[in-house]
Amino acid sequence: MVIRAGILSDTHLVRPDNRFKKMVRHCFQGCDVIIHAGDLTNPAVLEVFREQQVFAVHGNMCESPVRALYPAQAMFSLGEFTIGLTHGAGLGLDIESALFDLFPGADCMIYGHTHRASLRRYGQVIMLNPGSFQATGRYGAPGTYAILEVGERLNASLHEVPPSS
Repeated sequence: MVIRAGILSDTHLVRPDNRFKKMVRHCFQGCDVIIHAGDLTNPAVLEVFREQQVFAVHGNMCESPVRALYPAQAMFSLGEFTIGLTHGAGLGLDIESALFDLFPGADCMIYGHTHRASLRRYGQVIMLNPGSFQATGRYGAPGTYAILEVGERLNASLHEVPPSS
């Protein structure tokens, strides 16, 4: 059985509006799990994921209700793999190096904060930043997200949110 996890970060919403709900339906259709790497800003943003299991952390832009509900970092299992999750703010200029210290032994390390999607492999370890789900990038850059497929092995992919979403 393959677990399909939708990964997003930096939504920066006060509440989930109709556009956001449409984007979520389009991008995360068929996902069993949702992983939010922080800066969701308000807990209401995660209400659209009632049908999925959700793992989330708070980010530097989150309000106190989010900080009370979600930790700054988390480790959890998906299938046989260990996932490390944090927003990334406060980890310095080299976030990826800091993640190895924060999540030793993790098979996949997920972070946000930079608004730049990134997918790298270091040996068997996946380092993943889904970018900003909202189109907040410079020069009209689209929103981005990631899909992590967990089966006998981990496979990750980055995607752009379609402009018509």
